[in-house]
Amino acid sequence: MSPRPADDLVSCLRGDLHAHTTWSDGGASLVDMAAEAERLGRDYVAITDHSPRLRVAYGLSRERLLAQWAEIERVQEEGDIRILRGIEVDILGDGALDQADDLLSRLDVVVASVHSDLNGSADAMTARMVRAVSNPHTTVLGHCTGRRRREDGTWRAQSRFDAEVVFAACAMFGVAVEINARPDRADPPLELLMLANEVGCLFSIDSDAHTTRQLVNLGLGAARAAEAGIAADRIITTWPVADVLTHAARHRERVVG
Repeated sequence: MSPRPADDLVSCLRGDLHAHTTWSDGGASLVDMAAEAERLGRDYVAITDHSPRLRVAYGLSRERLLAQWAEIERVQEEGDIRILRGIEVDILGDGALDQADDLLSRLDVVVASVHSDLNGSADAMTARMVRAVSNPHTTVLGHCTGRRRREDGTWRAQSRFDAEVVFAACAMFGVAVEINARPDRADPPLELLMLANEVGCLFSIDSDAHTTRQLVNLGLGAARAAEAGIAADRIITTWPVADVLTHAARHRERVVG
């Protein structure tokens, strides 16, 4: 499938695999986030609150994650949108994921992201990310460079890593590279998006929304995907939810097997 213009690509998007709620550092309840995603025409949304190590963002302990699943079940009964059990799990310094395997295995979507030691060496960051990508539970590699626009308009320096090696691992293991649609992230930058596309990666256009107003930002991600020449069928958030779940399950089986 050839690349589509941005407006055309937006119309292809079915879901959002990265959204936060008041369970961690979001500003809206799970009920409100799901309702707004449904109002925007999404078929599915993954609730991906933070993992325990990110205490500044009120990361969810084992007990709180289980409690959140119970709320997802209750909210699911009230609307038509499919609410996926997810997590934005921290990639720890050694590349391990910041949650127990028995919980990760029961999630629909696992977005693995680096939030600490962003200024480490390129070799260390490369090894860290490759180990996380090779983890059988990882579905999406979140905001891979960690760059962030400050209030004065300047950008926080992005992490150094061998992007070709990391993206090759993503392509090998079927992990989608996130196209983070937050205006203050726009991560990864265009040149890395183009490299990931050349390597053969899958992608996930995600809002990383922390409020209901930010859920609409998928259009910004679609514009960047179109600029990079990424075909719609390489973007897993254009897929039906059943295909997304099947892909995640096959990734787990392939890596474990």
